[in-house]
This record gives sequence, C-alpha cells and structure tokens, in this order.
Amino acid sequence: MSTYVLNRELYLHPTPGGAYYAVSRTQDETPRRMLQALLREPESPRLSTELLGRWTGMAEQDAMRLLMHMQAGGLIEGLDAPLQAPSDSLETMLPELLAQLSDTGKAVLAEARGLHIGSAGFNHESTEEFAALAADLMAVHERHERLLHRNARARGDGWGLVNASGYAEIGFWPLHVGSQRFLLVIGGQPQFNQAAYTTLVWTLAVRYGGVSAGP
Repeated sequence: MSTYVLNRELYLHPTPGGAYYAVSRTQDETPRRMLQALLREPESPRLSTELLGRWTGMAEQDAMRLLMHMQAGGLIEGLDAPLQAPSDSLETMLPELLAQLSDTGKAVLAEARGLHIGSAGFNHESTEEFAALAADLMAVHERHERLLHRNARARGDGWGLVNASGYAEIGFWPLHVGSQRFLLVIGGQPQFNQAAYTTLVWTLAVRYGGVSAGP
C-alpha cells in the first residue's frame, strides 16, 4: 500500500471546478464536505494532516489519499502563499465579478426568495424579473432533484432557455451555500472556469456558509 506524505509548505485552495462541485448539488459526499469546509475559511489554510482529519473524519492515510484524488481531479490546488477572501461589500464587488462569468457580460445573482443580490449588464427591470424567475426555477429544481440526479442520473446542474440549435441563451445555475440557496443567471455562454467564479463562491461561503436559513 502506498504511503502519502504531505507538503506542509503549501496552502489549499479550491479550483473553479472544485468551487462548482462544492455548491452545485446538495448530496452529502466527503469531497464536497471537504471543499465546503475549505471555502468557509477566510484565508487559504496551510496543509496539515490535522486539518484533513477534522474536515473528512478519515484516518490520516485515507484523508491524504482522498486529497491526492481531488488534486488529480482538478478540484483543489496547492499554493505557495495564502490568499484571502475579499472583504469588500457584495454591492461593491459583485458587478465586476458577475460580468466575468458571461461571454456577454450579463449576469444576475439571486437568492431563494426571488430578490437579486447583484447584477451586471442587465437593466434594473430585467434583473428583478430574472431574480423572480430564478426563485421559481429553484423551487422546481429542488422538487425534482431526486429524479434528475438519482433516477435519471443527469450530469448537468443548470437550467437553460435554449434556441433552435440547442444553445442556451439564458442559463440558471443553483449555488447551495450552507443552508442558503442562490441562483446564478447567465446571459450567453457561462465562463465559470476562471478565478472570478472561485472568488464568487468563496465570498458567499465565508459570509453565508455557516448561517442558518430563516423561517
């Protein structure tokens, strides 16, 4: 059996793919729990066996084996220096972040009650209407999640308004952050494989990851 040794000089950080995996579904899986714990940290933590054990509940070698598989799968990376989660207000930072997530620069971040938290590219009326539509879609998605992800084994997590060629002109992606639910509305093609997506998810997780939903 292989023995794994940690490089304790590295700091853990989720990749865009890891951030997406962490919040796209609610299924309780050890890699997802580990990523969610990592995303709640306001600063990239130094890698240690103690940290992995606390996050995974696994024995040392099992936890390090999981870490290796997650790194090989492109879910996490090791940094030479720690990063810090943004401390600016959401109102200040969201327009710039959201604009980077769409090839048209149009996006809305909404929460479960149909209120928009931030937007880029859309006018105010469209932003409010998309936020309301997002709340309706979120309810449909959660009501049929068992069918989509277990019975049908669907690999996708978003909903889309598609044209005749099958390309989504407007897409809707759920973000499950702790007990909070958000929906990301994207005009055009999503651009999730970049640091801006990780930063968005990280910011939400730090602020809402440990907050219980209201009645």
